[in-house]
Amino acid sequence: MQAANRLQKALRGSGPTFGAWQTLPGSNLSRTIARSGFDWVLVDTEHGNIDDGAMHECVAAIAGCGVSPIVRIAANEGWMVKRALDAGAHGIIVPLLYTEEDARKLVSSAKFPPAGVRGFGSPFPMGSFGNETTAQYLQQANESLLTIVQIETKEALHNVDAIAQVPGIDVLFVGPFDLGNNIGHPILDGSMHEDLQKAIASVLRAAKENEKRAGIYATSGEQARTFSDQGFNMISVAADMNALQTYFESALSSAKGSLAHSAWNMAKGAAGGVSKMTRP
Repeated sequence: MQAANRLQKALRGSGPTFGAWQTLPGSNLSRTIARSGFDWVLVDTEHGNIDDGAMHECVAAIAGCGVSPIVRIAANEGWMVKRALDAGAHGIIVPLLYTEEDARKLVSSAKFPPAGVRGFGSPFPMGSFGNETTAQYLQQANESLLTIVQIETKEALHNVDAIAQVPGIDVLFVGPFDLGNNIGHPILDGSMHEDLQKAIASVLRAAKENEKRAGIYATSGEQARTFSDQGFNMISVAADMNALQTYFESALSSAKGSLAHSAWNMAKGAAGGVSKMTRP
């Protein structure tokens, strides 16, 4: 199973991993994103338009491309953890943690006994790991799946070292927008306040000092490269909704520019013709 978890293998190396954010439902969209060269694709059931059934389809499609499907659940609830992992997710991202106790609760929900309390019985997750049998999945899942916590609240930032020290937590993932909101420095124009930059740096430090990996949400390839240079290991590059709107706006702008240029040439030509016709 560990060999099939592309993200887990990559995180064990020294370089960065790059992923994309899927908020729209559809297995064809999942495959399109996965085939773009990413190490992982996050299926967002917190803020995305993706319900439980669509999440199952997306996870299977991404895994079928040899890419790691990661599911962001909506809250730190055991049944949400179970549904995501039972669908075949290679890992989960959990938002809005606050304390070490929250992190321990999450790890317990994500692990089979005796390490946790996750129930066993889904016929689906094995398909995300090749030809694993149900028995092999049961025996290997605890060591083969990623448990990722978002550090995006003031309380989690204060408790970041204690959270990082919890066994079973693999990645501290910065949600810069919510973190900025929660410490009083929201990102409004794309720029980050100095205090938010320091908060992000403290999460990176806590991860490194506790031998965990650090991740962060970026809004562009350029920003993702900056975070990679800073030492982050798991970095988003683009989100489907943002990418679609950006592309369509750019294409339309180019088209309108071409039309304007053509209209200018036509007007110039017409003026020249009139000048020739009226010249004595």
